[in-house]
Amino acid sequence: MHTLVLVIHVILAVCLVGIILMQKSEGGALGGLGGQGMGNFMTGRSVGNLLTKTTAILATCFMITSLTLAIMSKNEAAKSNQSFMAQKTVSAEKKVPAKTEKPAVPQVPTVPTAK
Repeated sequence: MHTLVLVIHVILAVCLVGIILMQKSEGGALGGLGGQGMGNFMTGRSVGNLLTKTTAILATCFMITSLTLAIMSKNEAAKSNQSFMAQKTVSAEKKVPAKTEKPAVPQVPTVPTAK
């Protein structure tokens, strides 16, 4: 579930950036790409209204997924009685097997003595 919400969150973020860049601003941005070549289908004003409404809807969905991810992370951390960051550290440490035996001391090679 967490992964699904995260994927939706990333898709919303990319769409939100694209819609914001298409809007016409004081500097122009990329607003000239979408609103001018559409002919009689939509006027410049209605395209602006459509982009504004779409931005508001995407921003609302983005905030909802952000809050959902925060709540889900909090619930997962509460189940394990530790913080989210500490939980990741502990799980990483569990993957490495602990050495319980002492390392073997290498034997000293014997050198024959001349008599």
